[in-house]
Amino acid sequence: MKKRTLGPAALVSALALTGCGLVPGQDGGSRTVTVWLMKGSASDEFLQRFTTAYEREHPDVRLEIVIQEWTGIGKKVTAALAGDDAPDAIEVGNTQVARYAGSERLYDLTLESVRDLGREEWLPGLAEPGSIDGSQYGIPWYAANRVVVYRKDLFRQAGVEEPPKTREQWLEDTEKVNGTGAQGIYLAGQDWYTLAGFVWDEGGELAVEKDGAWVGALDSPAALRGMDFYRTLQSLGSGPVDADEENPPQAEVFARGRVAQIIATPGVAAAIEERNPSLAARLGFFPVPGRTAKEPGAVFTGGSVLVVPVNAGERAAGIDVVKALAGEKWQTDLARTMHYVPNKTSLASVVEGQEATAAMAAGAARGRATPNSPHWADVEADNPIKPYMTAVLQGRDPRAAARAASARITDALAG
Repeated sequence: MKKRTLGPAALVSALALTGCGLVPGQDGGSRTVTVWLMKGSASDEFLQRFTTAYEREHPDVRLEIVIQEWTGIGKKVTAALAGDDAPDAIEVGNTQVARYAGSERLYDLTLESVRDLGREEWLPGLAEPGSIDGSQYGIPWYAANRVVVYRKDLFRQAGVEEPPKTREQWLEDTEKVNGTGAQGIYLAGQDWYTLAGFVWDEGGELAVEKDGAWVGALDSPAALRGMDFYRTLQSLGSGPVDADEENPPQAEVFARGRVAQIIATPGVAAAIEERNPSLAARLGFFPVPGRTAKEPGAVFTGGSVLVVPVNAGERAAGIDVVKALAGEKWQTDLARTMHYVPNKTSLASVVEGQEATAAMAAGAARGRATPNSPHWADVEADNPIKPYMTAVLQGRDPRAAARAASARITDALAG
């Protein structure tokens, strides 16, 4: 049996979710399986349903679900992996797996993922970051990604009855909205996650691995084409070229003016409606358009995966909990109640009728994640992509600016 010392807040969460679960050793037969999940990922109601059902099916197991804060979680997970008393399963951000896998303290889940969990149907933006050197360390749990949030009334006033399906049509429709006196789109100059999707659409990358080392790749012809499309789209609005989407918050800009479109996760709608309740019935959502009508554009996929530490005391049970959370029953429940994209493309139909989530799910089929380097967080800490974008939007030579940014990315990824 494992002995754990929980802080007051974590202990409250654990007790609330385990209900009347037995203390380890109380009956001589129960096993406590500890799972770390992140605050806000799932509602208390979902976790209670899951806990009750799982314990009913596994009467010898008591689940101890401990809710963690995102702030400072990296150091906490790293310490747990290095110790001898790790949780049995942990939720981590999809782009964090490479960092933790570098410690060689994550259990290789390849056989479980291939055999039981339908790996071939997983969203690429969740599956790829969880795979390191051919081994699957992270099992996809849920995803969220950017869509186009738009005002249906302003589109109709411009004579646009249906959302665009191609980039070319997107530009044309945005110009039509501009012709009515509204702002066709608000796109900040340093929204690099949106840029990443355009780069991927063109066949480019932010960084690539060559001869065992990661190097920046913004200066490739394909990546430059992605930046050129971003420049064209951004020019159709009055977004600042030297700030990102949080400065000022684009929800605030959208709510207070006649802005027809922003690119954001659907959750931004709540912030918009809070600032301007009159817009509640006017908002719509569609996937970021692709180069052709055959498929949406590529998007950055955020979300979480589930990992199992090598040193988990109840590792087999931890793997079983991961399988349950990643399985169709609980994926369907989580997607419908939390408005997430489920982890498989084949489950996209479970969110039909939920306009915003369905738009996310359509885009997630072509989702990607940031380069799978354990040092990518060092790139984002002093992000050279943002000033690169501003330089291009201010008229500097794109190739020279891209070469400079790529060199900085290479330096950061060297560790």
